[in-house]
Amino acid sequence: MAVLRRLRAPDGCPWDRAQTRHTLTRHLAGECAELIDAIDREDPPGICDEAGDVLMNLFLQILIAEERGEFTLTDVWKNEIAKMVRRHAHIFGDASASTPEEVTALWEKIKQRERADKPAPESVLDDVPHYLSALARAEKLQKKAAKTGFDWSEESGVLDKIKEEVEELSQAMAAKDADAVDEELGDLLFAAVNLVRFRDREDSEALLRRACRKFERRFRYIEKNLKAAGESPGTAGLGRMEALWQAAKTGEKE
Repeated sequence: MAVLRRLRAPDGCPWDRAQTRHTLTRHLAGECAELIDAIDREDPPGICDEAGDVLMNLFLQILIAEERGEFTLTDVWKNEIAKMVRRHAHIFGDASASTPEEVTALWEKIKQRERADKPAPESVLDDVPHYLSALARAEKLQKKAAKTGFDWSEESGVLDKIKEEVEELSQAMAAKDADAVDEELGDLLFAAVNLVRFRDREDSEALLRRACRKFERRFRYIEKNLKAAGESPGTAGLGRMEALWQAAKTGEKE
């Protein structure tokens, strides 16, 4: 905080002095993405570095609030400590919870009591942030709706919905209706996210990141082998590249 105060001083760094809480959010999104990438790659030095960048952005946000007389770093810590103690009533209070599922249920019950002190929202979806990625927001919207009972009873129902969306997409493409194709593609993505959410394992962002890494790994295999043969993706042709893609898949399975 002392370093940041020096940078924000009248004779400090022009870039740091020009930052507002809104300009910082763009950088925060990027820093969080880089931290997640380092975590996915199991890169401890990278995690250390990127965690520092995320914290620096957060401390800048807090410093701006201090400058405006809104709250201080101490306020942030006090609020967070009080919240963690309050919501872990099975550790710091007399509540009981011995499994992760029981802890989640207790956490939600305590959050509901906290919300009771606030004005009633018009919809259960009101507190789902709009700034989330589309994948993350779709999952959160679905979770909120599911808590009201608006959900499937088993995975097969979600899979049937995906098949329905694929059929509607096929019909839109057959009709050469570009707007309808766009809409049905969105519905298909939303339905796929629903299956991820329903399975309650990894989230959609994590699964898509894994799929991206797999695609990158296999395409790099294509490039490497074509280069060794004196070829390139631009001249090898789709058939040659597809054969190498299948070879990459076979190698991974072996």
